[in-house]
Amino acid sequence: MSDGSKVLVIKDQRIARYGFGEGHPFGPDRHDVFHNELEASGVAAQVVFVGARKASCAELAAYHTHRYIEYVREACKSNQVMLDTNDTPAFVGLFEAAAWVAGGTLNLVDGIMAGKAKRGFIPIGGLHHAGRDHTAGFCVFNDCGIAAEVLRADYGLQRIAYVDIDAHHGDGMYYAFEEDPGIYIADIHEDGRALFPGTGHARECGKGLAEGTKLNIPLRPRADDKRFLEVWEKVEAFLEDARPEFILFQCGADSIAGDPIAHLQFTPEAHAHAARRLCAIADRHCEGRIIAMGGGGYNRDNLARGWTAVVRELAAKGT
Repeated sequence: MSDGSKVLVIKDQRIARYGFGEGHPFGPDRHDVFHNELEASGVAAQVVFVGARKASCAELAAYHTHRYIEYVREACKSNQVMLDTNDTPAFVGLFEAAAWVAGGTLNLVDGIMAGKAKRGFIPIGGLHHAGRDHTAGFCVFNDCGIAAEVLRADYGLQRIAYVDIDAHHGDGMYYAFEEDPGIYIADIHEDGRALFPGTGHARECGKGLAEGTKLNIPLRPRADDKRFLEVWEKVEAFLEDARPEFILFQCGADSIAGDPIAHLQFTPEAHAHAARRLCAIADRHCEGRIIAMGGGGYNRDNLARGWTAVVRELAAKGT
């Protein structure tokens, strides 16, 4: 059985290096901004800090194609290449930093499955735009997808839930698993007509045998906590029907009011509510097992407060 008294939180400068320079929305300061708030809030005293590890190429290949992994490795030997059309520049060291992020999420998977804890959080994880064979939206290796595949291949789980409240649709997750009935996806996001990546329509609910195992809930710009709580009820009903064995929670803070890129108007309480309710669902169906991944968030105060609110709930439910 898992030790319910522990919440594992990744704290490691090797994942902090995953960023695209000072002044970039996804800068390397995001890790420390969060950890400073976690400490100042007193929540740090309630968790167990653990380091990351560098994911191997074989682990990356649980989700990504070998060809893509090698492309990124070679591209990152240069500072002159864009990995996608316009968002994600390659630079020396990015391949390694991305592999450390993926390995950090896998450290949480392994720790929870070994019974060391029931809950975990990684601040720089949740890179949900990367596809199996491409980079997108600041995301090089999709640690969410890698974790889902490892949970199935290495631990034999059959029903995994992925819940995403980042302002941007988790297209890398949705399209990779669109026809996979074992991965249940619930994604609340800003309407793609107004925001990258332009996907995640309500009609996209899975294909073939997976039809009905996916739930996309696009919201109009400026949707607030009241609207979030209304649609969240659909997520809970969806998850109760799914009866998952593990929950992966992408809690991007760019859905909080004041983000420079997105337009939703949530407060950190929306993130706290989601974490609180997911912990309760995890306790009913998953032996309490849940990993939260920071995801997006480009207003530094927002990500610090939003992610800390999530960890506070993980710790409250883990005692």
